[in-house]
Amino acid sequence: MALLVVCALWSLFCWASFYFVLCHVNGSRSCEWNCRLVTLVHGVLAICVTAYIGYVDGPWPFTHPGTKNTPLQISAMVLSLGYFFFDMAWCVHFRTEGPVMLAHHTMSILGILLTLWLGESGIESCAVLFGSEVTNPLLQARWFLKQTGRYETRLGDAVDVLFVLLFVVMRVFVGGTMLYCELISPRPRFFIKCGGVAMYVLSWVFMVDIVRFARRKRESWHKQRACREAVTANGHDGKTD
Repeated sequence: MALLVVCALWSLFCWASFYFVLCHVNGSRSCEWNCRLVTLVHGVLAICVTAYIGYVDGPWPFTHPGTKNTPLQISAMVLSLGYFFFDMAWCVHFRTEGPVMLAHHTMSILGILLTLWLGESGIESCAVLFGSEVTNPLLQARWFLKQTGRYETRLGDAVDVLFVLLFVVMRVFVGGTMLYCELISPRPRFFIKCGGVAMYVLSWVFMVDIVRFARRKRESWHKQRACREAVTANGHDGKTD
């Protein structure tokens, strides 16, 4: 256990050092810009590692929940644990996130700590990490497009559509199936099952915000289409005159 603590602290140190290096190199950019670069790198790493764990290294999380942690699963969880500690501290210091995101980080930290302490259910934690982080690159791309003035383009629309679709599929449908398999299996501990329920409920809280965003986006697209049709119609009228 002492080795896990040292590894977690080392992970935190590495993420914090990476952030400060970015702040030094990208001095002209804001602190949030550099923090989101860290978030993007963590998201890509977490997706690649947990995807390999789930699809190649195994076991399959839908059929083998509650199994003993493997060294690769432990490495993936320690990697993300250090990041979540860093990002949680950054968000609290700069006050950039609301209670929902802070609750997500808190539950992620507690879930990883519990899994490492019990020495089991690592495959479920890695599956949750994959489902949580798979939309992260699109979320960060959306923010960077806004900052560079490229959000109101077809690329921005494509990022939004992909983000909403991927979130619904992974967090609601795949996540719901994963939770069902977790609950009906006799192997996972009760606290692990409670954590799975809490994370799924939180996904639905995010889902409410995403539905509101999707409605606003659809209304914006309708207005833009109406404006283009009006301009086209006025252009035809001018030619006939």
